Amino acid sequence: MIFSKACEYGIKATVYIAQKSLNKEQCNLTDISNEIDSPKAFTAKILQKLVRAGIVNSSKGKLGGFGINMKDSKKIKLIDVITAIDGNMIEKTCVLGLKKCSEDHPCPVHNQFKFIKKDLLKMVHKTTLSDMSRSVDIGLSCLKI
Repeated sequence: MIFSKACEYGIKATVYIAQKSLNKEQCNLTDISNEIDSPKAFTAKILQKLVRAGIVNSSKGKLGGFGINMKDSKKIKLIDVITAIDGNMIEKTCVLGLKKCSEDHPCPVHNQFKFIKKDLLKMVHKTTLSDMSRSVDIGLSCLKI
């Protein structure tokens, strides 16, 4: 597992909200938690972090809900969502969870995984929310199987 469970849910929630925003639709908490198979209270906490980070917009009232400005979705990178939920853990954490894994004191998979991690970091810095939401919208990928 590369991401925390909260981060996995955060990514899926953000992509779902962006995909709905493509069609000018707002999403409510219940729909989001159902769509990403996440407990409602946990989803609410994750969405609060995403709103505070400026990734997701929220509005109250009968017609309220969560949305994303689709112009912004072209600027929002996957790393922005990850950082909003997990901080910079993706860059610092050992894949085996060792606290002091480093070049000087590597874990058993450190030397092999550092190349994968480099590619992973390149991908999360390049991939936009727009890329991911459009992929779901046209059926090339899915959020739930």
